Parts: sequence; C-alpha cells; structure tokens
Amino acid sequence: MVNLVSANWESLPTQTVEQHRIIAAIDLGTNSLHMVVVRIEPTLPSFSIIAREKETVRLGDRDIETGNLKPEVMKRAIATLKRFQEIAKTLNAETIIAVATSAVREAPNGKDFLLSVEDELGLSVDLISGQEEARRIYLGVLSGMELNNQPHIIIDIGGGSTEIILGDSHEARTLTSTKVGAVRLTSELITTDPISNAEFKYLQAYARGMLERSVEEVQANLKLGEFPRLVGTSGTIETLVMIQAREKQSSVPSTLNGYELSLKDLQEWVNRLRKISNSERAVIPGMPEKRSEVILAGAVILQEAMNLLGVESVTVCERSLREGVIVDWMLAHGLIEDRLRYQGSVRQRSVLKIANKYHVNLEHSDRVAVFALSIFDQTKGTLHNWGAEEQQLLQAAGLLHNCGHYVSHSSHHKHSYYLIRNSELLGYNETEVEIIANLARYHRKSPPKKKHENYRSLVSKNHRQIVNQLSAILRLAVALDRRQIGAITRMQCEYLPEQQELHFRIFPSRADDDCALELWSLDYNKGVFEAEFGVKLVANLEPIAVLT
Repeated sequence: MVNLVSANWESLPTQTVEQHRIIAAIDLGTNSLHMVVVRIEPTLPSFSIIAREKETVRLGDRDIETGNLKPEVMKRAIATLKRFQEIAKTLNAETIIAVATSAVREAPNGKDFLLSVEDELGLSVDLISGQEEARRIYLGVLSGMELNNQPHIIIDIGGGSTEIILGDSHEARTLTSTKVGAVRLTSELITTDPISNAEFKYLQAYARGMLERSVEEVQANLKLGEFPRLVGTSGTIETLVMIQAREKQSSVPSTLNGYELSLKDLQEWVNRLRKISNSERAVIPGMPEKRSEVILAGAVILQEAMNLLGVESVTVCERSLREGVIVDWMLAHGLIEDRLRYQGSVRQRSVLKIANKYHVNLEHSDRVAVFALSIFDQTKGTLHNWGAEEQQLLQAAGLLHNCGHYVSHSSHHKHSYYLIRNSELLGYNETEVEIIANLARYHRKSPPKKKHENYRSLVSKNHRQIVNQLSAILRLAVALDRRQIGAITRMQCEYLPEQQELHFRIFPSRADDDCALELWSLDYNKGVFEAEFGVKLVANLEPIAVLT
C-alpha cells in the first residue's frame, strides 16, 4: 500500500520554469485595491517589482442594514480591476493572481460580486480566510526582510482586519486575524470630527479588547528568553512613518523599508490626530489622499497592539500580502523549495492537523484517498479531464471525509462538511475549502442537489461539476475499504467505450477473504457514479493463487 501522507502528496506534478516570467498580483482590500507586477528570476529564486498600482475604492463602505457591498462601490472596483488588467497586459504579465479579503469575505453578496468580476473581466479572484491572509502576509515579509532565524512579530493593519503573526524565517508559529481595521473602526465607532473624548476612549478600549486574544496567542508561542522585534506592514503604518519622517527630516525617505517608529512618537501622533479635524489631517505633509479619514483608527490599533505586546518600536517592511501572493504562486509552481517550503507541504500539514484534531482514523482515510486517486488517475482522459489542482482537492477530501464522526455517527457526512468548512485549511482559498467540504458531504447518502444550501454556495457551474464527479469517485473509494481493515490492496480500471462499461479488477489482501461486504458496498454506491459518468460499473474480485 502506498502511503499517501508520506509519498503521494509530494508526487503531484509541478511546473518547472527557467526563463524570466512576469506575474501580477492584485489585493482587493477593504480600503484600497492594490496591484504589484513583478519579474521572477527562477534561478535565484527571487523577484523584482516593476510596477505598483493603488486605488482607494472602499469596499468596506458597505450597506449599514444588509452588510452588502454597495452597487456603486462594486462598479468602481470592477472599473479599477479593468484598468489594472490593462496595465498588467501592457507590461506583458502572463497571469494575474487576485485575492479578496475581509470586506468581500463578510459581505452577503461578496461571492456574487466575485462572480460578476469573472463574468465581466474574465478575472478569477480567490476569496481567502483571515488565517490564510496572515500566512501570505508572512510570505511577503520573508521575501523582503531577513529575519535571521530570530523571532519576529508581524502586524498588518488593513481596512477591515488586523493580522498578527509570529515567525522566525521558517514556518510561522502563530497566524491570527482579528476584525479590527482602520476603515471598519472609523465607520462603526467614529461619528464626531474631531473625535470626542468619549468616542476616543471607547475606540481605544474596543481596539485593545479585540486584540487581546491574538496577542495572547502570540505570546503563548514565544520561548523563554525570546524578545521579538515588531515588523509593521500596510498603508496605516507606512503613512505614520511617512508623516513622521517628513516632519523630522523635511524630506521623503527613498525607502520606508527598515524605517523605525517608536511607541513614544506614535503616541504623540495619536494625541495630535485626535485633536484635529479630518480636513486638517488631510493637509499634513506626507498624508496620502483619503488616508486622513481613517488614519486615527489605524494609529490607535497600532498603539494598542504595541502596548499589549510590550514593544517600544515598530520597523516597516514594504512587502506584505500582494508580494506574499507572488511567493505563494512561486511555491505552488515549484520555483521555491527551500526554507519557505513547497505549497503542497503547507496543504498536507494543514489537512493532517485537522484530521488529528477530529480524531480521524488516518489508516482508513489514507486508504480511501489512495483508492480515490487511483480511480481518478485511471479514468482521466476517458471519463473526465480534471487536473492536478482537482486531484489535490479530492485527496484532501479523502483524508477528511469521516471527520464528522467527531460530532456524531448519525449524519456524520453533514458534520464533516461543517467541520471542514469552518476549519482553517491553510494553502487553500475559500472556494477550494468549500469544494473539499462538499466532496466530504457527498461521500455517502444523497448525491448533490440544488436544494442543498451547501451545494448552492458553489456559485460556479464548473465548481459544481467538480463536486458532482469527484464525490462520485470518493463514494467508490469509501466502498473499497468498507470494513476499514485494508481488505483490498489495489484495483485496476478498464474502460470499454463500445459497451459504455467501466470494469474494476479488485485484488484482495488475503486469499481466504471474499470481500463480500466491499463488493456489496460498491454495488450499493455505484448508482451515483454510473449516472454521473454515463457508464455501467462492473466489479470482479481477482483470485489470489494459493501456494501448496
């Protein structure tokens, strides 16, 4: 038996490239849309930035009553994305990787908006979780700052969320995301201009209270005697550093990378910003357009985080999520194999962590995943044309399909969906997590139906087709290990197109085992597969010769 956990995962095909490549990454943030275009040097491996674009769109300015993204804001965002596409094309970018974060993640119509983007522009946007956002921020910082194997805390204050990360040049120790951001707190907590004393005190207390859990998680993963440096990324911190530098030096720094802002200077700026109006903040030298409206809330978030962490200064890193998206792409395409680890390894560890958390029988789920991949591989090109990406989703679903037993044996397939959907599977975007959860949901009982809410959440017809076909394969894989004892070692598929039949040759582990329960389960579950692929499934047990 091939061990999927230790072997097969790593053997999935990757793309190798030798020449320079130009890639664009877009971040649909709560406050702004950003794009970075880079030239990749695969032999190093590294990349150099050849263009940056930014547009303040305010996706976070959502409808107060419904929480939906506003029509005019979505229209503005699509126009900006179209402009970004044209710039990327002019610079000969071969592909654009786009991600959306908290504003789109939390909006009830967020997925509809992303579907509109795909329909109008042909641009696919990945919706990522808070922890996945934190992981990619960490990758971005590693690409632009040498941590020298020393512990560093990274803080990224966005429009809708704040990520706090603990890492030390290797795999991140802690990835947290909290729903406090400069735009969110400004719109929810500030109604006066200048801010009143009562609102200011509440703003401070709210930010501190929301950040406490993340800070505690970071501190719990620090080793005795470690005193990490704080690294800050994003518009809020860069703006605070810029206005500080302009005032102290009377000039614009050539780069903000490595620039340090003390807690004392930050506190002075918070006190100054709270006493003046938005129009007065807007004319401060170095203040970007529209940043003045949200800078106070962002500065308070940073101040409270630094107080909780007990640090005296923050050092700027100009690379963050967008650059992390580039690094993640390089990992996924096999261009980086050293300290940052291969993307499949990130996914593997994440899946196994969830499996262990919910006490999954890994020997059984490993066999199921191996059978599923065997059927997938042997029917590719005849019954389906899915590739390596779909193969990995099936693999993860095979390992996690039974995790719902942690809740209850009854309807455990439904519990599996819920647990997978609400777990932090790093290395996957939200759509991929949704597909994995749906595959697990349909490994038994009813096939996918439009009336099922979880199935309807798959907005793309292509994604529903993936679930339809791969869940049918997963059903057969589960049947092949019905007793969960490894009764069957392997199986071979042979497709007969003239008869529209798929023949299974099944090889038992023991000569005296007729595998009656596995064959019955296969026959019982094959209907969904036959209906989906339009074939008749014929299974035969291969006898094992007994030596005398």
